[in-house]
Amino acid sequence: METKSPDAVSALGALAHEHRLAIYRLLVQAGPEGRAAGVIADALGVPASSLSFHLAHLTRAGLILQRRESRSLIYSADFGAMNALVGFLTENCCGGASCAPAAAPKKRKAS
Repeated sequence: METKSPDAVSALGALAHEHRLAIYRLLVQAGPEGRAAGVIADALGVPASSLSFHLAHLTRAGLILQRRESRSLIYSADFGAMNALVGFLTENCCGGASCAPAAAPKKRKAS
């Protein structure tokens, strides 16, 4: 999956809100099994009407997936889309050289 600039703008715009970012982080932590809408609302203290709006926004941006299990709507992070967005953001990082920060040296304790 490759992210193009308009898709990246849409995804980053969707994440540029406190509640949507919190929802997305919760779903990333939940893994592929996801969470039911009610569980998300309870965990974050977001009213159901606001939650529906934010979930729809994240779905339109392609960041989360929705599925029905019995009578519940289950939401999960789209990890392919997440990885594509991170790849887009870092594809020209440091001119192609590795720019991952080196671990800071541990400070010695004075004896």
